[in-house]
Parts: sequence; C-alpha cells; structure tokens
Amino acid sequence: MKPNDRQLKKKADQIRHEVIEVSVCNKAGHIAPSLSAVDILTALYYNVMAIKAGDPYWKNRDRLVFSKAHGCYALYAILADKKILPAKEWQKFYTCDSSLLGCMERRLEYGLEAGCGSLGHGLPIATGMAFGAKLQKNKYHTFCIIGDGEMQEGTTWEALQFAVKHKVSNLTVIIDDNRLQAMDFVVKILDREEKDKVKRLRGFGLKPVVCNGHDVVMLADLMRSAKNSSGTTPSVIVARTVKGFGLKCMENVPKFHFRIPTTEEMRLGRSYEYGY
Repeated sequence: MKPNDRQLKKKADQIRHEVIEVSVCNKAGHIAPSLSAVDILTALYYNVMAIKAGDPYWKNRDRLVFSKAHGCYALYAILADKKILPAKEWQKFYTCDSSLLGCMERRLEYGLEAGCGSLGHGLPIATGMAFGAKLQKNKYHTFCIIGDGEMQEGTTWEALQFAVKHKVSNLTVIIDDNRLQAMDFVVKILDREEKDKVKRLRGFGLKPVVCNGHDVVMLADLMRSAKNSSGTTPSVIVARTVKGFGLKCMENVPKFHFRIPTTEEMRLGRSYEYGY
C-alpha cells in the first residue's frame, strides 16, 4: 500500500470514529445512514474535489449535492476537519449550542451546497447545477450522492433521463448502495432484485460502475476518472456499502436507521482498521 493510500484509509477511519463519538455523545440518531457514506465522502474531499477551505464561494469549486441529507454526519465531520465549518458546530451538533441541523440544509458559508430534506430531489438539483455550468461554460464538476432508497423516487429517474438527453457529462452520480431504507431492506419494499438497479441504469443509456463502497482508495480512483471523463453522459458509481459500517451492532440491522446504540450494544465493538 502506498503511503498516500494508507493516509486516506486512516483519514476515513478518523472521520468514522468522530461520527460515532459525536453522534452517540449528543444522541443524534441517524448514525447508520451516515456511516455508510464515510468512505465515499472521504475520497471526494481529500482526494478528488477542487475546493478552497478559505473560500467556500470560490466560483470554480466542485459542487457536492448530498441528497441523502439525513445521513450528513460524516459530511459535517469532514467540513469541520477541513476548517470549512467551525469545529464547535460539529462537536456540539444536535445540541442547543449548534446551528447545524439533523437533516442538512443549504449553507454555502459552511460548504453545504443544497438542502435535500425531501429525499429524491438532490439529483434534480445536481443535474440543474451541472447543466447550468455546461451552458455557461464553467469548468467545475458536480457530484451527487444519493441513497439506493431514493431510486424509488420518480424525480430521480426524470433527472437521469434529462441528464442523458442533454449530455450532462460534467455530473457524477454516486449511489450509496447500502441496501436498506428507513423501514427495511430495499428489496423488501419495492426493488425485486439487486441486479435490477444496474440493469435499469443501463437501460437509461448510462454505464454504471459497481465497486466496494468502503474501499476509499478505489473510490478515489473511480471518482477522478469520472471527473476527467471525455464521455457524453453522466458517470454513475454504484458503491456497495454496509449501513452502520464501523459499529458491529448496527451493520445491516434495519432498526438502526434512527436509533442510538445502548452501552451494551456498543460493547460489541467496532469493525474498522485504525483505532483512536
């Protein structure tokens, strides 16, 4: 493993650790959906996206629309680590001493590009951003992270149709494919089989790439390739993740969509490589 790769892995586990510590301490409930996105966000912010920590309004910054806005805890942790939002706001998150919301809202001064509290609308917003950039010949790239549960929303597929038709190639869609939604496994709610998702994406004229969503090095490589692609359609990365990844009591357990682990459950331990 190259030193830079090792550092990226350590950074992902640092963020994972902070999400668990702050969330459990402050009794913030959406821990599991936040943990599945840690490696995706770490790859983006520490290896792929063009941003300036001291200038959140920089015109040429890459944009991220985090559509699964309830699972925003890792994003807050990263933005605090990069000194884009005040550390105290994150450390006091979910208390009266912080202005950060449990379901993320747009605050450009804190690096939060869009509010997506109503799931299924993040991809239409991101598509509009990317299409606008294309029309104005701006060079920034737009990334959008959606949950696999959102793929049951009609607006998600309408946005994909629009993006393919109008060749919105400066857009990368990353699906946090943790196979769970609020009430149960996605396949039990609406999807028939996991492979149907990829088949439908291909049917819309896209070329989805499926990968391990907890391999932060691989994710960074795929996202850089997507950003630099010379193709004519949006790039789609299907990141196969585990909801609650990092806490053994939470992993792939539906009841933990919005639930604080007990002291006894926490004793089951953690499943990431680097300790803190």
